Amino acid sequence: MKTARDERVSEAEIAVHWQEEEYYQPPVPFIKQANLADPAIYERFAPERFPACFAEYAELLDWYRRWDTVLDSSHPPFWRWFVGGRLNASYNCIDRHLARFKNKAALHFVPEPEDEPIHHVTYQELSYRVNEFATLLREVARVKKGDRVTLHLPMVAELPIAMLACARIGAIHSQVFSGYSAKSLADRIIDAGSSVLITMDAYYRGGRLLDHKAGADQAVELAENGGQRIEKVLVWERYPGRYSSKAPLVEGRDCLVNEMLKGYHGCRVKPEESAAEDPLFLMYTSGTTGRPKGCQHSTGGYLSYVTGTAKYVEDIHPEDVYWCMADIGWITGHSYIVYGPLALAASVVIYEGLPTWPDAGRPWRIAQELDVNIFHTSPTAIRGLRRAGPDEPAKYDYHFKLMTTVGEAIEPEVWRWYHDVVGKGEAVIVDTWWQTETGGFLTSTMPAIHPMKPGSTGPAMPGIYPVILDDEGREIPEGSGRAGNICISNPWPGCFQTIWKDPGRFVAQYYARYCRDPESTDWRDWPYMSGDGAMQGEDGYYRILGRIDDVINVAGHRLGAKEIESAALSVAEVAEAAVVPVADEIKGRMPELYVSLKPGFTPGEDVRQRVTAAVTAEIGPFARPKQVIMVPDMPKTRSGKIMRRVLAALSNGEDPGDVTTLANPEVVEEIRQIRNALSG
Repeated sequence: MKTARDERVSEAEIAVHWQEEEYYQPPVPFIKQANLADPAIYERFAPERFPACFAEYAELLDWYRRWDTVLDSSHPPFWRWFVGGRLNASYNCIDRHLARFKNKAALHFVPEPEDEPIHHVTYQELSYRVNEFATLLREVARVKKGDRVTLHLPMVAELPIAMLACARIGAIHSQVFSGYSAKSLADRIIDAGSSVLITMDAYYRGGRLLDHKAGADQAVELAENGGQRIEKVLVWERYPGRYSSKAPLVEGRDCLVNEMLKGYHGCRVKPEESAAEDPLFLMYTSGTTGRPKGCQHSTGGYLSYVTGTAKYVEDIHPEDVYWCMADIGWITGHSYIVYGPLALAASVVIYEGLPTWPDAGRPWRIAQELDVNIFHTSPTAIRGLRRAGPDEPAKYDYHFKLMTTVGEAIEPEVWRWYHDVVGKGEAVIVDTWWQTETGGFLTSTMPAIHPMKPGSTGPAMPGIYPVILDDEGREIPEGSGRAGNICISNPWPGCFQTIWKDPGRFVAQYYARYCRDPESTDWRDWPYMSGDGAMQGEDGYYRILGRIDDVINVAGHRLGAKEIESAALSVAEVAEAAVVPVADEIKGRMPELYVSLKPGFTPGEDVRQRVTAAVTAEIGPFARPKQVIMVPDMPKTRSGKIMRRVLAALSNGEDPGDVTTLANPEVVEEIRQIRNALSG
């Protein structure tokens, strides 16, 4: 007999109303050239072959000393991968390629101003530049193995050069996204305990040369007030020999890198032999409150995982020209601009500015000029390009073999535009799910093995064994139409080692909730809690619904925001959609839906009614938005993510907080006035 408890829906479960989408088969020409077209990889990475299976990824690297133990799980959840092995990340990304690829481009730096030439950096030149800067770090900044070096660099070639120079001498780099405020930068300097800051005088964004050094000076002052002194500020010049900041150089502290490097021409640094478990970098997660959370990633496990996944999921060959349109300030840029692709000897595009500057055709002109054949970006960027120039890709002669989408769930309607228009129906798409903490992909189709399905990321990666749990730790069966908290039941090499200086928080946030026995040393008792909601279809494909915390409870129906937004995007005029919960006297909470329209369309009651009808038809009357608010643009971060927190504050009459660091802070007041007029 069922009890009331059996009937109650767990707080970790979400009712799912997605329609199943059609499959798209990978093109035959892609399959013929793919790095991986053998389904037997799933047998090689089957649970009974764990953890030894991950040696296959480690074998893709060069090691000074081979590991003794693939996985040491004796102190869970602090996993140690490839114990006893010694290697260097910089060597694996540069030196080992020189015999075959020294005259091939490693980096294509594309300045935002179109009248400036593209700078092509060969692997030989990259080697010289990394070695020279590594020498400067040692001799001028006195950086040694284990020191933390904070980087606050924009999307320029000097950023991967600085990262690889740190890795070469065994220093731990901490790149802070260039759009962060001085306060955010200072907080991360303090937490990392850095005494060296690497920055730039200026860079281009949206057609303007922004003064970057001024923010660095403020951050240094704030960090010192917080107890952490920066001894050296190393300043790259955007235009060598022409200082472009109004902020004066501080004598004894600030050094102009371009000038000082002349004294280290041709210097070589022997790569530091690092233990596999030595930290490679810290990556601070964004959007959190309280003390910054520094995810500490290892050298051997991380580099093995991103190299393997870049080879098999992104299908990177040495002859490919690969463009990931993310920012290296985020984990995507670390894993799939710098370390994974360069370890595979790819030619990597780094673009300085906005993808829509000076117009929405810019990405496709870059792709055409550089013959890019692998394109990697986020649903946020895809929606933005679709909004700004839905017909632009057809104007340019480029041809992608593979495209990636990453960072959040992509709506099926947007996916189809990406496939049909951007990919011209020629490219295979991999829709990946992973996190800052995970280091690399956790779920994805293998591009030459699985069919694609819009809105679904595909099955788990080889060697990754997800499980979807409710609040009580009960498994939610696949194909049930119910969703819960997606967890990973096993360790994997790319996962972060700990939170820097806060192991207790690491355990509490990621492992404690579903740990079966805190005294156990068996990894099976320590599933990783992602905090994301997901469901698994009968075909084994996962659909990610976003953060569990973002679920809207409408009169007992727990709705994932993403499916409401997806329904809105099925209306032809809608370019972007964002849903937030708003208080309601009767239902407690209701969804309030913000939409922005494609160019050439005018807001009107007809569009508003069709958006409401689409949500009602696809999900149900209970999901009907309280209001549909048409806005000129969404409040966005510098990386292009919609700030739903700001929208939620406006919907609930609360203070949205500091919006000055947004890419478009002026739109917040416009939205407030539009919403007030509708409510009023």
